[in-house]
Amino acid sequence: MSSVLEKRALKWIPLALVTAVALAGCARDGYYHDRNLDYTKAAPAPPLVLPETRNAQRYQDALPVPQAAVQGARIKEAADVRPPQSLAIGSGLEAEYVERRQVGNQSWLVVAADTGSVWPQLEAFAQSRQLGVQQSDVSRGVIVTSQADLRLQSAMRSGNSEVRCERNGQTITNCLDALEEYLSARSASQSATSSWNAQRLNTQQTLQLREQGDDWEAVIPQPVDRVWAELNHYLALDFTQEGQRNLLGADADNYEFLIDYMTETERGRNPLQIVFSRDVRQMSQEIRLVLQPDGNQTVLRAVNASDRAFTAEDQRELLERVSSYLR
Repeated sequence: MSSVLEKRALKWIPLALVTAVALAGCARDGYYHDRNLDYTKAAPAPPLVLPETRNAQRYQDALPVPQAAVQGARIKEAADVRPPQSLAIGSGLEAEYVERRQVGNQSWLVVAADTGSVWPQLEAFAQSRQLGVQQSDVSRGVIVTSQADLRLQSAMRSGNSEVRCERNGQTITNCLDALEEYLSARSASQSATSSWNAQRLNTQQTLQLREQGDDWEAVIPQPVDRVWAELNHYLALDFTQEGQRNLLGADADNYEFLIDYMTETERGRNPLQIVFSRDVRQMSQEIRLVLQPDGNQTVLRAVNASDRAFTAEDQRELLERVSSYLR
């Protein structure tokens, strides 16, 4: 019996030793050592210094910090910066690879690819159709043929391009139809070839929202015809929910839209606010979206066309939503 007990006792010796060693590492002066306190006494180490004999071109800063980031006045408070509204607000807003825009008798194509990717496709189109290329200027984005001039420029939406088939400023419809069919047969994934020179056609102009007195307006650095065509396209796709947002009319001659829209202020009213107001339900209201040409840019304003309240904050919220189609 004693030999059996001795064997059982010996089995527990290794476990006791391991436990003692583990506890010894966790305790100091009879209490648990919180290692978080060690970081309060940490001191910065001197920076790593490379020898002067190093190759300066080979060893450089992997993440250089621009001097502009550390100069200037210190910001005292957070800025009121709002992210752009996502284009995928509703169904049907995913852009096709090739889409057509039209204002009056002018038509053009919007391609969901940058100018560097579209330019080789225009060259291939002109060659495959044997249009008789007379001049090709990638810096201007123009291919002059015996039948029409193919013109390429960056579109308002980032990463997109605009293509025109015209002669003396007039759209050549049969050329545009053929080009639309040709580009539609390709996709962005198939357009692997890219022209570095044509990438310079991309513009870096930015849409801005600004406050003018008690009102807000959007300043779009594009001609009014292009802006109206883009807004007409996306409003027709997205403003289709009656009682929430709905496109009632579009006036191309005066560059205006009439919409029925429920503001964010109205959507955010809680049941108690509704009970103690004269409106017993959430209501939309008619608003005019007015485009005004201003040189080579366009000013977009939202004007109340109803007897309901339309605050400056409502105005800004609506302009942000509509402007998202142009980013």
